Amino acid sequence: MKPSLSFGQIWNMNFGFLGIQFGWGLQLANMSAIYSKLGANPDAIPILWLAGPVTGLLIQPIIGAMSDRTWCRLGRRRPYFLAGAILASIALFVMPESPTLLFAAALLWILDASINISMEPFRAFVADKLNDDQRTFGFIMQSFFIGIGATLANTLPLVFHNIGITGVAANGVPLTVIYSFKIGAAMFLACVLWTVFSSSEYPPEAKGEADSCTAKSIPVIVKEFFLELFTAAREMPTTMKQLAPVQIFTWLGLFCMWMFFGLATAYHVFKAPNPQSELFDRGIEWAGWCFAIYSIVCFLVAFILPKLAKVLGKKVVHSAALFLGGISLISVYFIHDPGTLQLSMIGVGIAWASILSMPYAILSTSLPANRMGLYMGLFNFFIVIPEIVASLGFQPLVKYVFQNNPVYLVMTGGACLLVAALLIHRVTEEEPQDNNVPTAGETFVGSH
Repeated sequence: MKPSLSFGQIWNMNFGFLGIQFGWGLQLANMSAIYSKLGANPDAIPILWLAGPVTGLLIQPIIGAMSDRTWCRLGRRRPYFLAGAILASIALFVMPESPTLLFAAALLWILDASINISMEPFRAFVADKLNDDQRTFGFIMQSFFIGIGATLANTLPLVFHNIGITGVAANGVPLTVIYSFKIGAAMFLACVLWTVFSSSEYPPEAKGEADSCTAKSIPVIVKEFFLELFTAAREMPTTMKQLAPVQIFTWLGLFCMWMFFGLATAYHVFKAPNPQSELFDRGIEWAGWCFAIYSIVCFLVAFILPKLAKVLGKKVVHSAALFLGGISLISVYFIHDPGTLQLSMIGVGIAWASILSMPYAILSTSLPANRMGLYMGLFNFFIVIPEIVASLGFQPLVKYVFQNNPVYLVMTGGACLLVAALLIHRVTEEEPQDNNVPTAGETFVGSH
């Protein structure tokens, strides 16, 4: 049985998520606006967001499987935290000064790939380190840091504007956004470094296994991954199969919100005539503040959810949270006042806190330890596949059905969350698998 970790240990092992979400938050709140500044119409936005789901689909399961088989001085998961953070920080630093639409789209592929390399092993890291009693708390701690990171990232452009920073770069992107991305690059790297050097990992059970993990090259690991992929998919736990449609509708709804909420705020609430207008910039900044509100709500309720889950059950809590998020997004259509728009984000924040923790808490107890990283990566398929479908298929929907009106896409996202709220009741929670990792030989990374 794994020992219980202290609050400080759980804090340190999840602190890197603060930086990771800082990077995600900047991207989610500002990329559609950056694309618009560089000349993209609303119907082109979905295809330009294709980088995120495709890199997630390709990279997360491979990195998960590789981290299952890696062991070195930094351990199993931490080498990937560090490598992804370095690459993502460079991409964040350069992104807002992209000279052309094509350059920005290409750089987004690099950024998303790097963030996925850093982020995916964090889910398995929690499952590796924590026993069954603490695992839900571990995922909730991730939600807490995700909420703080997103809040800081989404608020920065508005803060810079309020303290008097004005002007735009040569590509038309406001300096408030450019400065925010550069701060985000530093935050991303610093927070991941904190986790890398303040946390340790359990070594493989046997000395021979550790030698084997260390000796395997990346090509060998990738080859083994593809050989194991189909076997793992065939033997997928029932709980994971039942969670698939819940995740598909959940993340399709979120993707609609991330792509179009900023544009909906600028055009529907602030009545901006075009992307070059001052009203457009103010609308995008206000949308970032609204995203900050849902992130604030996320970390305020993050530690309440485990207590509710113990009383009501994880499925009931998750269903209620998704319902509140869905109703909140649909309500945007009826809102024309910036102040009132803030209220719509309360339900989204509650849903977001649950989305980041409850599905993983439900899933993790059904997964075998030797495939934890692989299955966590495969679980990501149910997130990115609907996003790929949306990226490839939404252009005619946006252009010909919704007449390039982004508020209808936000409402579509709300409807998807309501469907997910119903589907979660079909999930059967399985008994915990043998996920114990021996504690013998655990050492602090600095002593290696």
